Order: sequence, then structure tokens, then C-alpha cells
Amino acid sequence: MLPDDGTFDDTDLRDDGTNDNNDDSETHNTRQDIEARAQGQRGCVVVPYPDPRAGQTTSRLSPDQSANVTYGAQLVDAENEENLYYPFASKIEWEVARWAKLRGSSSTAFTDLLSIDGVSERLGLSFKNANELNKLIDHELPTGRPKFKREQVVVAGEAFDVYYRDIIKCVKSLYGDPDFARYLTFAPERHYADDDETVRLFHDMHTGKLWWDTQKKLDAHHPGGTIVPIIISSDKTQVTMFRNKTAYPVYLTIGNIPKELRRKPSSGSHILLAYLPTTRLEHITNKASRRRAIANLYHACLRRVLAPLIPAGTEGISMRSGDGARRRCHLIFASFVGDYPEQLLTTGVKFGECPKCDVDAKDTGSNTTQFHLRKLSEVLDALAAFDDGNLAFVRACAAAGIKPVIHPFWEDLPFANIFRAITPDILHQLYQGLIKHLLAWLSAACGGAEIDARCRRLPPNHHIRLFTKGITCLSRVSGTEHAQICRFILGIIIDIRLPNNLNAGRLLRAVRGLLDFLYLAQYPCHSSETLHSLDEALDLFHQNKDIFIQLGIRNNFNLPKLHAARHYHLMITLFGTTDNYNTEYTERLHIDLAKDAYRATNHKDEFIQMTRWLERKEKILRHQKFVSWCLAGGHHFEPYHSRPPDMTFRREQVMTKHPTVKAVSFQKMVEDYGATHFREALARYIVHKRRGDHSVPLRDRELDLLAGDIHFPFNRLPVFHKIKWCSIDTGGVTKGHDTLDSVHAKPRQKLGSRLIHRRSDTAFIRLGEDSVINDLKGFSVGQVRVIFSLPPKSLQLLFPPTVNIPPHLAYIEWFTPFPSAPDRNNGLYKLSRLMRGGDRVSSIVPVGDIMRSIHLILKFGDSAPREWTSETVLEDCNVFWVNSYIDRYNFSIFR
Repeated sequence: MLPDDGTFDDTDLRDDGTNDNNDDSETHNTRQDIEARAQGQRGCVVVPYPDPRAGQTTSRLSPDQSANVTYGAQLVDAENEENLYYPFASKIEWEVARWAKLRGSSSTAFTDLLSIDGVSERLGLSFKNANELNKLIDHELPTGRPKFKREQVVVAGEAFDVYYRDIIKCVKSLYGDPDFARYLTFAPERHYADDDETVRLFHDMHTGKLWWDTQKKLDAHHPGGTIVPIIISSDKTQVTMFRNKTAYPVYLTIGNIPKELRRKPSSGSHILLAYLPTTRLEHITNKASRRRAIANLYHACLRRVLAPLIPAGTEGISMRSGDGARRRCHLIFASFVGDYPEQLLTTGVKFGECPKCDVDAKDTGSNTTQFHLRKLSEVLDALAAFDDGNLAFVRACAAAGIKPVIHPFWEDLPFANIFRAITPDILHQLYQGLIKHLLAWLSAACGGAEIDARCRRLPPNHHIRLFTKGITCLSRVSGTEHAQICRFILGIIIDIRLPNNLNAGRLLRAVRGLLDFLYLAQYPCHSSETLHSLDEALDLFHQNKDIFIQLGIRNNFNLPKLHAARHYHLMITLFGTTDNYNTEYTERLHIDLAKDAYRATNHKDEFIQMTRWLERKEKILRHQKFVSWCLAGGHHFEPYHSRPPDMTFRREQVMTKHPTVKAVSFQKMVEDYGATHFREALARYIVHKRRGDHSVPLRDRELDLLAGDIHFPFNRLPVFHKIKWCSIDTGGVTKGHDTLDSVHAKPRQKLGSRLIHRRSDTAFIRLGEDSVINDLKGFSVGQVRVIFSLPPKSLQLLFPPTVNIPPHLAYIEWFTPFPSAPDRNNGLYKLSRLMRGGDRVSSIVPVGDIMRSIHLILKFGDSAPREWTSETVLEDCNVFWVNSYIDRYNFSIFR
């Protein structure tokens, strides 16, 4: 039971549901069960592929043939066999070389550093400048990844340079990377959330239907093969700020690597496959002819790069994974990752149409129009008409619904269907597409001034960025900024007045539907049930979208990016969840593999220098893995078994070792921290702990009498200003100790003549140790005023020796219990201050019962009161909405 303040018992914080709709409560509980199953909390049943030969090794695993052992055999130091850093003479020489290539400045600056008298000698370096270091890397370090080669591709009588690598060697380098060896997946599986195998789970690519179906097709001709799904992404990017210099990188990864690794650029799970020509062909004056020539150039280059996949997909090749095991691998082009222009360029579909299906451009705004994926056989027949003459070719392509592209790169790839391979794009389709449109519509409907005024008055939270100048005046808004805006946009338009006094209920439902779709689409694990919820969220938007037409903001919703949302359900069942193929990852790769590479050149014949710079960097990274393996004693890890990922990182609560302030008086707690009834609440907490698990609760008057007899052996306490939750290494594929959440409890203070307001964050607090996370009755929201600890010497004076007192406590001011169900229109829970006798109800709780931060959005009414500020709104406002969109985990709890 939660320690109370003597004026209420814990039933004040537990809602009985008598005033709410029981049907809505049952709906919420059903959703929570669905969420629990989707996260594998009800267990996970793994059904392996029926043919045990799929993914099996063709030779026995031999540690002597592992990637690191093979790499070490290429390094020979006859003079000093104990030198782990060879070809570098010593550890410090290796560290300097690694710094120079991974963290250092330009080659000129590094040469200038080593030219300082005595630097090279005192460090004992064998190289005196950057050129000597480069020669050492080029000639002495083994090649971890294949080198680039430059070839010319002729299109329309003109030759263009393409820089690319052997794709087979690239795949082998990823497949054989020792860091990935224990994580690789070799055969498809079906995962279920129940023993009856009725609720299927989708997360990593091997749990999707496509891998399973392709394995069946492969087994019909070559049983016992291992499929290596090839994931290709391309995107032109600008590498300079002002000179309009661009690069056109093509990236490669494989679906055998878990998505938790592929989504981290630092893991090295993507490899730069090629730099395509960036020419604009401005000498071709006819725009249609120019666009056609650019498309043919793109496909001619990629056809050259991907041509080795044709025999490798059908016949297979022998490949060795990082642990030394050999398998017959079939390299199958599985998915293409790119934004809408790249999708159109790849498929040859016209602008405004869907690159995947046959829906008419005028029907892309409908949620009911029937559609089918484009038929690859019809498109291939049209492409074959190229031999019949130009006119026949153009007509055949037009009839098939594509542009006349000469031999697209996917034409002959085995088991490939380019229209199926186009995957959802969270960044460009949703954040930079639909959300961008939505914000413009809301600005027009609600007024930019009122939206900005409400943005400026949001209370602070770890997950919330405060846009102090509003959001409607922003220009060139990034995907990250759109994601930050999505965390509060629904809450700030509640109660806002619409033109002509239109009912805002439909507006709220339309916005909620789109936000729910956005958040559901990003689930790291989906079930057949949550995919139904995904469809329901999209339907909710379509059922209410006409409000924007009534407001005169839109005439129609024929947006290809809106139509693309209808494909998400199918694509997730085929390829796994959307974090398997997010363009955000390749956008980040542009920095490491294009922009940084360009900055390392002298900007003349830059692509030759860029590829050489990248090759040296990759050699250093490969040698770093070998050195780390040697220092670890050549340890071999057990295989990793993929399971459905949770909605959040595993986290642990962290407190600083020492208090922020060593001694704060009770008076300061009241005046500066706002802990009005701190002394009384602490006395009642002591009485409660002294009684232990007494079966007969005290009446209010009895508790007050006992609390009045408490005498504190102190008048000051150590105080902490922050609680943090950090990620922990679960022994899986992710590592790190990042701060995932925090709650602040800071006092007001003066900085010169300026008064800095106190910050008292709100938190999600457990009411008992038996509380279950998907049952809100066991939790409540409170405002954390003071975080403190009791002096160890005083514990024996205040408590019996059998009583265990937590090391950290917090003074909490409570809000009303969660209602049985959220609001019907906005989907949020409505709370207010919990009052008794005109005072805010408060108590002392263990910090361990504080589960995470909670963000409350104010009930603004028709317009935001101008006297409210972000620092004081929690004191000025009495009614709030629980913001369920601050992260995906809160969304799954409160939706």
C-alpha cells in the first residue's frame, strides 16, 4: 500500500471506474493484451523451416578457419611474434595511426603535427608523415573489404565514370565479419505469440513471409541452400554547403544481420557499394529526353554493379561466415530502400503514381479503392519489346504503366520482383511527407499564432523539445524536428476554436488516426493483431479527413505518400518491421561515407581520393577488430537467438553517488522546492514504516496523533536534483549506457537579478509492488518536488532494526487516478490535481517506485492564457491531458 498523508488512503489513487464507460475500459484492456503479446510477454513459439537442410553448413565448423584466425595468418612478424599490433611497431604507434584515420584531422595537419621537432621520436613512430602512414596501411595491412574500381558506362553515345566494388566480395565481407558471426540468421522462421500458433509475430527479416516463400522456391531446384537477402539503397546527396557538389552513393547490407545491428551505422553492417555518376546531362535540351537518359544511365550503372547476383542467386556460391563455417549461399535481391523519387527512378513509374501497385493517380487519396501489385510478368514482356523498335517499345511500356527504360537493373535478377521489393519509408513518406502536410493543415485550421502560443507554454520533459519561437515559422524542418513535434501536436490542438464553429471532434480524430498510424508503423515487433490496429488507425484518419475539405484547406487527398500507407501492412508481413529498411540509416551513412570522404580530398578528381580514403579507413577498422579479438584471448561466442524485441530498451534507474546539495533545510524545501507539507508527509511515512505490514489501518486522527509525536534527529537533508534511467547491456546485440529518460526536481534560485523558476517534473509512479504495467489501476501520476535520502545515523533512531528503508525517497504531489478509458476523440487520459480540504495531496514514496517520466499537456481552453509560461504552467493549470506520444513505450501503455 502506498504511504498516505493521513487525509486519504490508497483508494484515492485507484479509480473504481463507476463514472466511465465500461465498454471503453474493456477495449483498453484488450489493447493492452494485444500489446503484451506483440512484445513477446506472453511467450514466443518458434516454428523452424520444415526442411532442416535450409541454412545448414556444407563443412564442419573449424575455429582454425575463422575470420580472425585467417586474417592473423596474413600478418607475419618474424622478429617479434608477440607484437599484437603488427605491422605497427608498438601499441602507441597503432593508437596514433587509428586516431589519425578514424578521429584525426586532415593529412596535412597530421603531417604538420609529426614534423614538430621530437614528436615522432618521443612517440617511437616508424612513420614521419601522413604519406608514410598511408604506405604502411596500403601495403602491410590485409584487405578487409574489396577495393573500388572505375569503369565507364556508355549511354546515348556518351561515357560516364562509375566507381564500384565487386558485389560478391562485398557480401562476403559482411557475411564473414567476425563481429557478426554469432548473430547471423541462416534460415527463415515463423514466430507466434501463443501455443495455438494463431497470433503471428513479425520483427527481423527472417520472420517475414518473403524469406520463407523464397526458400520454398529455392528448395524446388537447389535444396539445402542459405538465402542471403540483399538490401540495396541509393540516394543522391549534397557534399558541400555552397558549391552544389553532389555524390550518388549506393549502399549494401544483408538481411541475415539482425536489424538491431543494421540500424546502427557504427556497427559497419552497411558497405558503400558504388558511387554513381551525378551528371545532370544539361547538354540535352529536351526535358523528357534528359529524364529518360538519366534513368537509362542509372539503370545501366546498377546493372553493371549488380550483374554478378544473377549466377550467385540461381546456382549459389560457397561462403564462409566469421566463425569459419561454410554454406552454399544464394544472394537474392530482396528489397530496395529509397525515397519517392528514387522509387520512381528504380521502377520506371511516372510521377504521381504508386511505384508498387496499379491504383490510378486520382484514387491515391482513397482508402477503399481496390488495387493489386503491378504484374512483373507484364512489365518484363513490355521490356522485351525493345528489340521490336523504339515506337513499339514505348507503346508497350506505356501499356504496362512504366517509362521506356532500357534493360533496368532488376530485369534478370533471380527471384526478384522490384514492385514487391519497394519498402515503406518512414522518414520521407511519414515524417517528411504526411506529417509535414498535417502541420500545414493544422496551421491553416487553427491559426499559426495560437499553435505557437501553446507550444511556448508546454511544461518541460526529457522527451520534449520546447520550441520557444513556435513551430509554424520553422523552415527546412528536418525529420528529427518533425518527430519532436509529433510528440505534442495532438495535445495542443484540444479545445482549440475552429473557423465557423465547426466541431473539433473530427479534427482530433483525424490527427489521432495519423499519429497512431505513425507510431504503430514504427513498432519493433508486430503481431497479426497490431497490424489490424495499424489498419484501424489509417481508417480513423480517412473517416475524418473531410474536415480539412470543410475548412477549405484541401480539395482532395490524392497524395502518393498517403496511399503508400496502405502498403505497410503487407510489407511488414513480407519483410518484417519497418526498422529493417528505414532510410534514416542511409541518411546517416551519407555523413561517414560521402561527406566526410569528400572533405578529406583536395576537391580535384575527388572520387578517386574518396574511395582510397574509405579503403584505408576500412582497413584500420578491420585491424581494430583483430586487435580487440587478440586482447580478449581469441574468445568464441555462443550463437545468438533472435527473439521479439521489447518496446523499449532495457533500462536501470541511476542516481548520482553524491547528493546535488548536501544539506537542505526543511524551510528551504518548502520555499524553494515547493514541498509544502514535507515535514508532515515524512512524519506519516515514518509512522507507516514503523507499523510494517499491520493488518489494521489507522484512522486519520490516530495517524495524525502518532505523526505529531515524531521528532526528527535532523533539520537538514541531502537532496538530489535528478533521477535517470540508462540503457543496459542485455548480452544481446546492443550495447551502451545512454540516458533514456530523466526526472528533474530542481529548486528556484536567483542568478544575479534573474529568478530561475523551480522545475518539478511529473512521473509515472507505481502504487504497489504487485502492480502490473498494463493495468493502470496500479499506477498514478505525481509531481516530484524533492528527491532526498535519510542520514544513515538517524535510521536506527527512527526505525526498528528489522525495517528496510530505501536509500532514496521522494516527496510527491498527486494527481487524480486514471479514468477507466481515454477521451473518445483525442484518445488521451484526463487528470487534475488531487485535492483534500483545499490542499494538494502529497506523500513520501521510494524512488524505486518512480517508473518513468510523464508529460502532461495543459487543458488550454479556447485560447492559451498569455500569463502562463512553460516554467509555471504546472502550478497555474488544474486540468491536464496525459501525453501518450512522448515515446513508443508510453504510446503502447496509454493508447
